Amino acid sequence: MAPPVTHVSGTVTGNVEVRFTDSGVAVCRFRLTQTPTQWDAAARQWRDGAPIRYVCTAWRDLARNATESLTDGVNVLVTGRITEIRDNAVYLSVDDLGISLRQRIAYTETSLPSPAAAAPISPTASVASVAAAQPAGAGTGGRSAGQAGGPPAWWEQRRATGWHRPAARTPADVGP
Repeated sequence: MAPPVTHVSGTVTGNVEVRFTDSGVAVCRFRLTQTPTQWDAAARQWRDGAPIRYVCTAWRDLARNATESLTDGVNVLVTGRITEIRDNAVYLSVDDLGISLRQRIAYTETSLPSPAAAAPISPTASVASVAAAQPAGAGTGGRSAGQAGGPPAWWEQRRATGWHRPAARTPADVGP
């Protein structure tokens, strides 16, 4: 019988180590620390509990992706199986993992902004061109694209056409 699956959220501590087996299969190992919180009714506040240390091992594509994506201090969500408990640490065989979005924004290869997003532009020209390209308040909670707090035009275009397909590039997206 397979060990039960567990879900852990915590902070990566240290660097990810990657190695390859003789047959070329990637395997990575990283350490994770979870600090549980508990409600203290007497003090009426949350208190940090004792940190729980994990040693996580991932294989194949997951190992390669984890090695490229994880750094010290990143909060992650891990799904895996406990393989053993020793040396004051829980050892996990990782089935899946993801970056926690609680404290940061994560971009995927397909959701990265275009290179034109980093090009210097004049504020008045960009707001006028974006506002003209997007109907006011379309799907943005009353804020139109280009207004403070509103999404960029490419966001609304991708949202309207579906996130799973690459957005069509126009000369306006590329810039001068």
